[in-house]
Amino acid sequence: MSVSMDDEAKPPRVLIIAGSDSGGGAGIQADIKTVTVLGGFAMTAITAITAQNTCEVAEVEAIEPWLIQRQIEVVLSDLGADVIKTGMLPTRGAVKAVAASLGSHSVPLVVDPVLVATSGGRLAESDVARALLMDLIPRASLVTPNLPEAEALSGVHIECREDFERAADTLLTTGVGAVLIKGGHLPGDTICDLLRTADGEQVWFEDERIVTRSTHGTGCTLASAIATNLGEGHTLSHAVRLAREYVRQAMLAAPGFGNGHGPLNHAFACRAGATSP
Repeated sequence: MSVSMDDEAKPPRVLIIAGSDSGGGAGIQADIKTVTVLGGFAMTAITAITAQNTCEVAEVEAIEPWLIQRQIEVVLSDLGADVIKTGMLPTRGAVKAVAASLGSHSVPLVVDPVLVATSGGRLAESDVARALLMDLIPRASLVTPNLPEAEALSGVHIECREDFERAADTLLTTGVGAVLIKGGHLPGDTICDLLRTADGEQVWFEDERIVTRSTHGTGCTLASAIATNLGEGHTLSHAVRLAREYVRQAMLAAPGFGNGHGPLNHAFACRAGATSP
């Protein structure tokens, strides 16, 4: 007897609002791979087209804000979403279009405030950080800045755990539900990330640093994994814990492509579980 999707749990619907990475390691490409591998159904609204590889971001072409907004509205009006994740928003107009298009939708919103690519290429105009703080982060369930992004958004220079906490508290004053500050840019053999929530929960995540150049798209991948886990019904702290482990395993299984910061292997679990015919 065949079993229809109506007879079993449906996958969480994850709407990803982000830019395209022609190298396939970050952006929409990484988001779709992550959501799919983790059992979600990925939908997209493209905010920019980039010409990039593991070494550089050669070109960025921003999508007109009205078309970004239209993509979001058309998807939500039919398919709906259980969770929404934003990544690269290249202009202030793009940020405002996203905020306007979300309207009264109350599903969890994960904001990855992408400002600079792993290769060092700038992916957003200079006024985007302020627009994020004013228009999008306050309505988010979670914002996931790396250290440079957290410093840019909070104005706090981060060197120690107390600085993590001060930066997180500053961002929480915007009204965001929770802040995950990723500490991978700090030197040392241990990577520390801080999750701090508006209701007082605080969790430190610590792991041994993986020495690899395959780090392209780690932020996109982490945020999409967290979003998918939230869509599955996990608590925030557990969603973050599962997502961090997924990223670490994808890094360890990285294919070693490219001459710069290479991509992860998002499908490592699928290959590991594959059987020969």
